[in-house]
Amino acid sequence: MSDGPGIIAVVNIVSDTAAEPGRRTRRFRISSVEVLCAILLVAILAQGWLQQVFDVPALRTGSTVFVAVCVQALPFLVLGVLISGAIAAFVPARVLEKVLPRRAGAAVGVAGLAGVALPGCECASVPVARRLMGQGVAPAAALTFLLAAPAVNPVVLVATAVAFPGKPEMVFARFAGSLATAMVMGWLWARWGKLEWITSRALQRLPDVAGGRRWRVFAETARTDLVEAGGFLVLGALISSALNVLVPARWFGVLGGQLVLGVVVMAVLAVVLALCSEADAFVAASLTALPLLPKLVFLVVGPAIDVKLFALQAGTFGRSFAARFAPVTFVVAVVCALGAGFLVGVA
Repeated sequence: MSDGPGIIAVVNIVSDTAAEPGRRTRRFRISSVEVLCAILLVAILAQGWLQQVFDVPALRTGSTVFVAVCVQALPFLVLGVLISGAIAAFVPARVLEKVLPRRAGAAVGVAGLAGVALPGCECASVPVARRLMGQGVAPAAALTFLLAAPAVNPVVLVATAVAFPGKPEMVFARFAGSLATAMVMGWLWARWGKLEWITSRALQRLPDVAGGRRWRVFAETARTDLVEAGGFLVLGALISSALNVLVPARWFGVLGGQLVLGVVVMAVLAVVLALCSEADAFVAASLTALPLLPKLVFLVVGPAIDVKLFALQAGTFGRSFAARFAPVTFVVAVVCALGAGFLVGVA
């Protein structure tokens, strides 16, 4: 019996010795941070050579568009993930259940009007909509908020008024068309949408957070959402920059006298350019050869669906959701824009 402690000590020493290689391997494992640092170091050392290789006008234009899209969207994406983290940490699910009506149709209306209160772009609304679903909000209401927030908030409306001075009908038509798009899509989802189209991680219900852990949950949720959404933002910006280079600018001059063709082209262009909703009005106003109606379609479709937003939706809610939601949103946005334009008198 006296050998028991000695045997236990020997076993512990052997176990510690066997575990050391594993610990040593984990300690020196190469992570993504080291890879990024190595790439940056090579880029700095080979800066002159890289400038010569990539000194091509098309690549310069594409890189400028890529950086512009990312710079425009990133502050609002950060705002969105901060709001997302705050909802997860500080807003219990029972509060949202009390605030929103139980009927899906009424909840869609409230969510559409709530979009006026968040001055951000579509990048900010995606993580917020995901967190609302995680806190028990009906997907129809969350998706309505996703479409309304970047299009009907005061910042966007003021920017539109500044871009189109003396044309208040453009502001009213944009507000009406965008709000109608958001609410119609919410009602369509409430009627025909299926939860299995949305990936389970977006619907994961989070428990109420204890008081001492709120700031930790806030930081972790915001960090996770930023990493996930940021990758798809870069992907969408890359697609947008490539398409910007491939679409010749001289094509716009042909659309001046073709109203139907102008509407179709501007709707597609809104998807391709992936502009921030706070800046797209100035781009539309600069196309002086086009009538107002195609410009209105451009302003309504852009915040509802573009390549950047499609990538964010696919990464957040799943590809099955994005493949169904995006085409329907495009059609509804075009129809609502035309309806609002004819109703308000935009010509």
